[in-house]
Amino acid sequence: MADLENTHDVVVDGENVVKRYVDHKPGAAEREWRALTLLDRYAPGLAPAPVSFDVETVVMTRIHGVPLRGLPGRATHVGALAEAIGELHAAVPPVVLDRVPVRPWYLDTLSEQLRKWAESWPGKDPRADRAVREGLRWLDGWRPGEAGVTPVFGAGDGNLANFLWDGGRVRIVDFEESGRSDRAFELSEICEHVSMWVDGDLGVAHHFELTPAEERRMRECRRLHAFMWLFLLSHESPRNPPGTFARQVERFLTALDTVRP
Repeated sequence: MADLENTHDVVVDGENVVKRYVDHKPGAAEREWRALTLLDRYAPGLAPAPVSFDVETVVMTRIHGVPLRGLPGRATHVGALAEAIGELHAAVPPVVLDRVPVRPWYLDTLSEQLRKWAESWPGKDPRADRAVREGLRWLDGWRPGEAGVTPVFGAGDGNLANFLWDGGRVRIVDFEESGRSDRAFELSEICEHVSMWVDGDLGVAHHFELTPAEERRMRECRRLHAFMWLFLLSHESPRNPPGTFARQVERFLTALDTVRP
């Protein structure tokens, strides 16, 4: 799940990066290290290479590149972005992926958190209050099942700033929420992350060929993540343009009827 609080300190040390995690993210360093180790073996070059690890610190090689968020002409790189995401999802062989722990804030955990947020919603304005009520009603009636579940290795964070353009390809950083997931869930998190649409929707989902069952699951998972962002954006952040919360309210209400591709 996206975290709007600072979760780590990063120090660049020559050609290495030292990443130290804060106390409220238990297991984050271990997840980051596991991801870097797996990707170094099965998709070398896609992510930083692992250097050293302890319970709260990961040292990795430095990746040179420019974050796609805020990059002029970023829409021209959406194909490379989709290629990197696809490579990540397919990188870990199934027999290995089966032994990888499920990522944090997967479907059941996230759904339960949304219910807690909805039940303690303080009220913002009539439009937002309606969105929370209708969202909770939808969530209580949703039965996701196993249809459309394609196991993948997921980064667990769709922030566009985690995707770096190095002049030839897109590479990926930040794996503290990574783990075993499914393709529809991961793509929905990426598509609904505020960074993917607030400055102009990149439409990254168009670049993936999904089965009909995956399409249906992704549609529902996008509603789930849009609901999450309604709560996360309820306090305006200077990272986003003014009015982002109101836009998210409308985005979620629309998603309850139909989800944009």
